[in-house]
Amino acid sequence: MKKVVVKTAKWIIALAVVSYMLMAIWQSYKPLPKGLSQRDALQPAMDVAFLADETWTGADGRRHRDQAIFDEVLRLIAQADRLVVLDMFLFNDFGATADDAFRPLSRQITQALIQRQAAVPGLTAVLITDPINTVYGGVSSSHLKALREAGIEVVMTDLPRLRASNPAWSGFWHLCCRVFGNTNDAGWLPNALGDGRVTLRSYLQLLNFSANHRKILVVDEGEQWTGLVTSANPHDASSLHDNVALRFSGPAALDLLDSERAVADFSGAGEAIPATTDAIFNGAQRERAQEPPSNRERGPVRAQVRAQVRVQVLTESGIRDALLAAVAGSAPGDRLDIAVFYLAHRELIEAVKAASARGVKVRVLLDPNRDAFGIEKNGIPNRPAGRELHAAGVPVRWCNTHGEQCHAKMLLRRPQEGPAELIVGSANFTRRNLDDLNLETSVRLLASSDRPAITAAGAFFEREWSNPRGRRSSLPYAHFADPSWRRYWQYRLMEATGLSTF
Repeated sequence: MKKVVVKTAKWIIALAVVSYMLMAIWQSYKPLPKGLSQRDALQPAMDVAFLADETWTGADGRRHRDQAIFDEVLRLIAQADRLVVLDMFLFNDFGATADDAFRPLSRQITQALIQRQAAVPGLTAVLITDPINTVYGGVSSSHLKALREAGIEVVMTDLPRLRASNPAWSGFWHLCCRVFGNTNDAGWLPNALGDGRVTLRSYLQLLNFSANHRKILVVDEGEQWTGLVTSANPHDASSLHDNVALRFSGPAALDLLDSERAVADFSGAGEAIPATTDAIFNGAQRERAQEPPSNRERGPVRAQVRAQVRVQVLTESGIRDALLAAVAGSAPGDRLDIAVFYLAHRELIEAVKAASARGVKVRVLLDPNRDAFGIEKNGIPNRPAGRELHAAGVPVRWCNTHGEQCHAKMLLRRPQEGPAELIVGSANFTRRNLDDLNLETSVRLLASSDRPAITAAGAFFEREWSNPRGRRSSLPYAHFADPSWRRYWQYRLMEATGLSTF
C-alpha cells in the first residue's frame, strides 16, 4: 500500500511539473490578440509638435519645472465634440502627498472628461487603462467610479490575454490563482502602492509583471483628427518626471485609434470605440478637398508641409524594429541621441555600440535608476548597461534626479543627408517593452532637420545633456559609474528571464 501511495504521489508531482512547464511555455509564445504589434504606414501629418515636461535644479539649488504635456491633453479634451479616447497606464493618486507639490493630474483629467461629457452630451468618451489602478481589483478607484457614473466608458485591459512577461511565475498563476478573480472589499494586506488594504490575490497577479503601458490620446479637432503619444502618466506622484510627447493631426491619428480598438476588443469592450470615425474623417477631408486652395490647408505651403512631415504609429515589437532600423541605418557622421528611463534590450545595446564604432556621433542620456516614489533603487538596469556603453566608447551621462525620474523614451537621429527621424512614446528600451509582452505605443516622425518638432526635440536633448545657463539637468558618467560584475550579471539574468519590473 505504501508503494502505491508513493508511486501515485510521484505521478501527481510529475503531472504538476509538466503542467506548469507547458503552461509557462504556452503563456510565453501564445498568439497575440488581433491588432497588436502594429507597424502602420507612414502618413502625411499636420500640426506636429514635440512637447516636454522638464524638472531640473538651478544654480541656486532650487528645483524648477516646465510642463507642457498635460496642459495640451487638457486643451484637446476641452474642445472635443465627437470622440475622446485615452489609453493611460497609471491613472491614480497613489503615493502622492500635498507636501511634495505634486500636480493632481488624475483628478484634473477626470474632471476634464466629466465636464466635457456634460457640455457635449453626444460626445463618446472612452478611457482604457491598466488594472494596476485598482491593484488588480483589490481596491476601488474613486476616479474610475466618477467617470463611469458620468457615462464615460472605462475599459480595464484584460492582461491575461497578453504573453507572459515573467513566465516562471505566470505558468503557476494561470494554473492556481487566476480562476479566483479578486474583490475590493476583503483586503487584509497593506497596499504597497497607496492607501487601503488589498487581498493576497492582488499581489499574486502583480507578480506577473504584465501591463498595458500605453499612453495616448485621440480626439476630433475641428474637421481633423488629432493624436498625442507620450511617455507621461496622469499619475500624481509622477507629475515631476521628465517626459516627452508628440502631437500630430491627420490619418495617423486614425491608425492610433485602430490600435486602441484592438485593446478594447480583446478586453471585452469591442463596441466602446465607434467604427464610424473613418467615415467621419474621410467625409470631412472630401468636403475640404472641394474648397478653393485659399481655404484649404493654407494652400500650397501647407501641402508642402504635409509632403515633408510623415508620422508612423508603432506598437509592441513594431517599436523595436523601428529603433533597430534607425540605429542600423545611421551612417558615419550622423548624430544619434537617446534619452530613456530604462535601457536593457540586448539587441539594441549591441546596435548602439556598433553604430558608435563605425563613426556615428552617439550620445546616451540615462536615468540613474535610483528613485522610485520614495524608494531607493540599486541602479539596475541602467548603470550596468551604461557601463557597457561607456566601455565601448559611447558618451553616457546621467539625469540629475532628486526624487523624480528621467522618464523620457526618445531616439533622435539626424543624418548628414536626408530626413531626421524621431521615435517617442511609452516604450522603454527593454525586453518587456519591445518584445510583444507589454502593450506599448510609440510614434516615428520623419521630417527635415529644420522642422519645429525636430528642432524642439534636439533642443530638449541638448538642455538635458549640456546644462546651459546654470541648469543642473545631468551629471557625467563617473558620478554613477558602477563597476560591479555581480550587478551586471544580475541585470542580464533579470532581463533574460523577466524576473524584474523593468
